[in-house]
Amino acid sequence: MSRSFIYARVSTAEQNAENQVREIQAAGFAVDARRIVTESISGSVAANERPQFKKLLDRLESGDVLIVTKLDRLGRNAMDVRSTVEHLASIGVRVHCLALGGVDLTSAAGRMTMGVLTAVAEFERDLLIERTQAGLARAKAEGKAMGRPSALTEKQQKEVLERLAAGESVAQLARDYDTSRTTIMRLREKSAAIATIEE
Repeated sequence: MSRSFIYARVSTAEQNAENQVREIQAAGFAVDARRIVTESISGSVAANERPQFKKLLDRLESGDVLIVTKLDRLGRNAMDVRSTVEHLASIGVRVHCLALGGVDLTSAAGRMTMGVLTAVAEFERDLLIERTQAGLARAKAEGKAMGRPSALTEKQQKEVLERLAAGESVAQLARDYDTSRTTIMRLREKSAAIATIEE
């Protein structure tokens, strides 16, 4: 016999998933309280890394129905949502999304909808990459320094290298120049790499 489950997610502990549950019930889905799974976790966390969602996956069986209010409850982006829906379909679980008119995402119409959403997400990602690359190329062409500014001035870097060559410790130099040991070690490694190239 088919069982229905609700998965309701909110981003912070201050928020409440009750509105999502009520919305699903108001749409005509009668779900036993024991099959309502709520979770307070950031949407940036992939579905398969969410503790409550992982437990829910263990409970779902072929023929079951999972109901969510919106696609973003199921994953961090369109690719993650698609992967989640495909996994659920592979184990025989139907997925209904209220925001898409309650369509079953594992049906032919649902798969078409998912295909369109995935294509849009990929298009947006490609546009973002293009804009980022164009911005970096423009900044480079204008002679702007890329990356984080160095923690040490050129004069300080020279002094540090001289003191390292004289045998002073990384920890002491980090304290003297009010920086991290990592900064001093990176400078030493960079200098060694340049020296190797020049040999």
